[in-house]
Amino acid sequence: MPRGIDRAVMAHLVDGAWIERHENLLIIGAAGLGESWIACAIGHKACRDGRRVAYHRVPRLFEALAIARGDGRHARTMKAIERTELLILDDWGLSVFTVPERRDLLEILEDRHGRGSTIVTSQLPVEHWHETIGDPTLGAGER
Repeated sequence: MPRGIDRAVMAHLVDGAWIERHENLLIIGAAGLGESWIACAIGHKACRDGRRVAYHRVPRLFEALAIARGDGRHARTMKAIERTELLILDDWGLSVFTVPERRDLLEILEDRHGRGSTIVTSQLPVEHWHETIGDPTLGAGER
């Protein structure tokens, strides 16, 4: 199956200037096309460039945040995510978000807005994200 990766686009992403501008990136495609691989390659290059990078699979991130909420580390964990220059959220949309997950997601995205870049990978087309978010208020916005 052809991946259709444009070399000029990849060169632009790897140069990292978009990270300096606190821009975000969505990598969406069918299973097996390499969304996670591309995100990790960009993250690896950002690390080599001296940037703080964090990688999280979305389901495991929400599990970790739930545990951190229970043992008193939630605020510290959220602050660490906020300070990351490049946050990679892999496997977005595997299941519908719970109320605490939606709250955490909104807080993460609001804290990072204008301060850091985020890469989101997903096999789920954007037009189905409202169903995954599970709340029309939080899922509202420009389409």
